[in-house]
Amino acid sequence: MKRTIFILFILALVHMSCHQTATQKAADPNQEFDVVILNGRVMDPETNFDGVRNVGIKDGKIAIITEGEIKGKETIDATGHVVAPGFIDEHQHCLEPYMYRLMLRDGRTTIMDLEVGAYGPKLDEWYKRREGKAPVNYGVAVAHELARAAVLDGFNEWEYFYTMDALKSRVKQGWSKTRPNLEQGNEILAQMDEGLRQGGIGIGSTVGYMREGVSTREIYELQKLAGLYGRQIGMHFRGTPGNDVAEVNGIQEMLANAAALGAPAIAIHFNNPGYNLVHELLVKMRERGYNVWGEIYPYAAGSTALNAVFLEPDVWVKSLGNKYEETLQDVATGEWYTEKSREEMLKKEPTRAVLVYKMPVEAIVDWLKMPGVAIGSDGMPLIPDTGLTRNTPFEDMPNVHPRTCGAFAKTLRLGQDNNIPLMQLVSMTSYNSAKPLGDMGLKAMQVRGRMQEGMVADITIFSPENVKDNATYAKGTAPSSGIPYVLVNGVIVVKDSECMPDTVNPGQAIRFEPLAESKLVPLNIDSWQKEFYTVPEDFGGAGLKCCDLTDTEGHKH
Repeated sequence: MKRTIFILFILALVHMSCHQTATQKAADPNQEFDVVILNGRVMDPETNFDGVRNVGIKDGKIAIITEGEIKGKETIDATGHVVAPGFIDEHQHCLEPYMYRLMLRDGRTTIMDLEVGAYGPKLDEWYKRREGKAPVNYGVAVAHELARAAVLDGFNEWEYFYTMDALKSRVKQGWSKTRPNLEQGNEILAQMDEGLRQGGIGIGSTVGYMREGVSTREIYELQKLAGLYGRQIGMHFRGTPGNDVAEVNGIQEMLANAAALGAPAIAIHFNNPGYNLVHELLVKMRERGYNVWGEIYPYAAGSTALNAVFLEPDVWVKSLGNKYEETLQDVATGEWYTEKSREEMLKKEPTRAVLVYKMPVEAIVDWLKMPGVAIGSDGMPLIPDTGLTRNTPFEDMPNVHPRTCGAFAKTLRLGQDNNIPLMQLVSMTSYNSAKPLGDMGLKAMQVRGRMQEGMVADITIFSPENVKDNATYAKGTAPSSGIPYVLVNGVIVVKDSECMPDTVNPGQAIRFEPLAESKLVPLNIDSWQKEFYTVPEDFGGAGLKCCDLTDTEGHKH
């Protein structure tokens, strides 16, 4: 009898915990809140809370989640809608004013560029440009690719300070194909260290675009540097895109370093061949306490620059067995390339945007079923962007890959259409990015991605029946629908599916606090020998006697 009573008591506690919010420090329900959201289906991925509640917002935070009556200066009737944590896009290459409305209409409250990132010495300036001028939260990693362009190509034509400058920096090939000597390698690290010191959210490396130029030693040193700051590397794998062996080998390089160094890591857009094994590797690593995670975008095609190294005939056609006529499409014109037309366009516009069809459509549903995976849109810049403003009509914008504008709505729509639990989908759009970033010490992410009292009021309200992505490959800048309200830091930025005027800018910087002192330990052969009692490889991947690869006459390897 006592055992039965005890079991019933425990079940009652479990039942109560499932119907409460994560904290017991609720605000006075009789006060007037800044905003109240009434009768919505509140969903919190961290606690699995799912229930109809009223939400009171005060001073930019979720002050109360209650079944009781509350009132506010502004009232949102969320009947029939989900009240979810604001969507977090950790992989968006275009953080420009003309893109803000499309991001908000897709429910995104935070957009970050963690794959390419910003040029280290210019990182603080990148943040200052957006301060007080953005309706969404914004953040950036430190760019490996741009540091290499600066050191190896002498690139200095900075305009945007981040991915957007790749349209110019990628014209030359040194950043991609040159193996730096020891001095150059340490300079690359020094420039990236400067960005980390200025508060960058880890390191972004597009090593898949730099297969010839980046040795395994260089990648290891990048992850070591990020680890010294307790921050992640976000890596476009060495073999991406490739076959299932190359793809998996690429993440194994990153994960082996992460395990050896105890450094966090992001598997950038692993929705490629071998994705099932990549997911298993990530799950098993997390089970052993490593802070590693992955992201996908829910589209079968990717997008990149025409001169990407993996689109060269030897790789794309001969090695991977693709045909340009079936897999490579011009973003602006919709025309399919041939080997000849690609060669002709490379002479005129080497960084021209293209769509790359690389996976079967049916694989997308598989990706959405994977617990722990985040949605990262891999959104692309609009080209050309001359004259585009925050108020430019959507129909007047140049074309772009639809993932840029519809990735999150598509996740919700496609997932529900295929019977994937809504909580899984909500988690992918928010918590699965916030949790690992918060775990590595990024304070701004410790209070986002959750619908709990005390958390920052970044909130996306959507209709589970009507949410829909409208962007297509033919017209990629059509805004999503079924997301009538979005709040950023407690401020309504989308109301009745209309973005607020460009004077409403509650977005905050997502970054680490700047540090006065560097944590970089330059690579030094003598000190390496003392620690490991053998000759190290330098950045060129060769031995002690081979530290300058510019002298090809004496290097037969």
